[in-house]
Order: sequence, then C-alpha cells, then structure tokens
Amino acid sequence: MSQTTRVRLSTETRQAEIIAAVLQLSARRSPALITTGDIASAVALTQGAVFRHFPSKDAIWLAVMEWVESNLLSSLESAAQTAPDPLAGMQAIFMAHVGFVMKHPGVPRIIFSELQLPDETPVKIRVRGILERYQQLLMQQLGAAGKCGQIDPTIDKAGAAMLFIGTIQGLVMQSMLRGSSERMNSDAKRVFLLYRNALRSGS
Repeated sequence: MSQTTRVRLSTETRQAEIIAAVLQLSARRSPALITTGDIASAVALTQGAVFRHFPSKDAIWLAVMEWVESNLLSSLESAAQTAPDPLAGMQAIFMAHVGFVMKHPGVPRIIFSELQLPDETPVKIRVRGILERYQQLLMQQLGAAGKCGQIDPTIDKAGAAMLFIGTIQGLVMQSMLRGSSERMNSDAKRVFLLYRNALRSGS
C-alpha cells in the first residue's frame, strides 16, 4: 500500500522529496561525493525513477539551489520587514540566516563545494545571483539605517554588506570545523554586537 501511494505522487512532490534528500545527505557528507544512487536510495526510488523527475544530476543540484534561493531569501526579507527599525532589521536578517543554516546544515556545504569548482556552472551562476540579491537587501537596510541616523550615513554600504555575509560564512566554517552548530546562535549574537558597533562608529 505504501509503494502504491508513492507511485501516485506527483512529479512536483517527488522533486521536493529529492531536494530534501540532497539537503539531508549534504549535512552528513561531502556534496561532491553524493551520487544519484545515494539520492535514489534516500527516497526509495531507482536511479531511473529519479531521472524521470530530473533530466540530469546537474538539474538536481540546480533545483536545490533554487529551493535555497526561494526559502533563504524569503526568510531574510520577512525578518527585515517585521523588525521595528532598519538596524533591528539587520540583526533579524543576521539571526534568520544563522537559524536557516542551523536548520539546513547541508546548504553551506553545497555552496562551498560548488564554489570550489574551477568551471562556470549553472549552479555557480545561481549562487552568485543569490548573493547579489542578498547584498541588495542589506544595502537597502543600511541605506535606511543611515537616513534615520542609526548608523554613519557615509559608511561604505557595499563593503558593510560583504562584511555582514562574510561574518556569517566565518561562523559557518567554525561550526563545520567543530562538527556542531550548537554554539552558532550564541556566537552570532556576540559577533553581531561587534558588527553593529562598527556601523555606528563609521569608517
């Protein structure tokens, strides 16, 4: 009965299962070592069945990054919109990103693995697009914070946005080295205070 139910699942549902499986597998091992056979086993399908829902392995990874873009950026935008002021919005974005990584530890592993490849790939282009949208969101927040006097209005907004993202990447790397993300939330709160103070003091 269970197998019959699975056969009736829509392609969209199957694709969502496959994406979720890739994220889970990436949290436990190097994404570069994950095969379509591993993915098929994780969702209890044959490799042929997996390829009925995605034309290639590259298409699977691209779909994973599309999922990341949709879910991460919507989470960050929501955090900014619900904050009482722009600087609080920056902190909300920071903590939302950290929370997303703690919930989906496979995501940074996939991104770091992809960025190490020398060739330009559709997935790498997608990652670049995510970073560009992220930086635009941060620069909007920084501009608004400057206008209302929360931070130095002359601050290098592009540099501040890069530092913001780079700080989170540093926290992620440390959690990967420790093999645990337990301290990420408390570390993030401490580190953001330093970042916020730097914004207030200017260049």
